[in-house]
Amino acid sequence: MEYQPFFDDIEPIVLVDELAKFLGVNDTGIIEISYLDIVKTAGHSCGTVAGAYLSALLGLKALFPDEMPKRGEIKVELKRATTEENAGVVGCVLSNITGATTDYGFGGIPGGKFCRRDLLFYEANIDTDIRFTCLDTGKSIGVNYHPHKVVNPMKILMSAIGENATPEDIESFPRRFQEMVKTLFENKETVIEIIA
Repeated sequence: MEYQPFFDDIEPIVLVDELAKFLGVNDTGIIEISYLDIVKTAGHSCGTVAGAYLSALLGLKALFPDEMPKRGEIKVELKRATTEENAGVVGCVLSNITGATTDYGFGGIPGGKFCRRDLLFYEANIDTDIRFTCLDTGKSIGVNYHPHKVVNPMKILMSAIGENATPEDIESFPRRFQEMVKTLFENKETVIEIIA
């Protein structure tokens, strides 16, 4: 698959998934998820997908500072409704990374172990954009995403679809749009705010 070269420079998210180990995916249960993996499941790369990925990358590091994040054992809450500001896209990205689902995920083996349902919530009563909670310790981390600190995605989009868009604007739009995404990753500590 052809894709933007900078995708390879983005730090992968490494988690341990006991279900993967139990079912024989590998001997360790360790799963590595790249930004390219998320782009494939989302079907595109944009500021929302990048922000969700960065929220998981930095949020899970803060939640699990001394160990690998435990996929399937993380509660994920989003402040917004699924259709509000593309929160549904954010939820899908976070579901792919953490394993958390609403009511559609794996129901677990007999006895309820490895259940992935009822771990993803929208319209949560939280003070941040996203909150991750480790189920076994109860520790939580809040995450806010501030892309406008470094880029203006809507301005770039309008430069290609607005009434004043030139043929050159339209032709250069894909390159300029992905440069915007790259800028978000290069400034991850600026656009992602962790609230302990």
